[in-house]
Amino acid sequence: MSRLSALFEGVQFRTNRPTFEPGEEIAAFVTGYENGNGVVRIGDTVLHLTDATPDLVDTQVRLRVEGFDDNDHVGRATVLDEIGDSSF
Repeated sequence: MSRLSALFEGVQFRTNRPTFEPGEEIAAFVTGYENGNGVVRIGDTVLHLTDATPDLVDTQVRLRVEGFDDNDHVGRATVLDEIGDSSF
């Protein structure tokens, strides 16, 4: 292995359209509330929280992805617990 390849081992670029697998657990901020669902936006990816209440907006939550469409980058998730409020 060359020094250059060793230097870049494990380096990857971030994307503005991340994908998720059903069952995956992540932490994210609830960014809005639309049509009775909480909304989490991670880049251009949108997760709808079917069990969220409007008071969770601007709150960081731990959630579990229930379903995800790789083509549209839209999915459903369930809130597991609240982590904390934003500081802005």
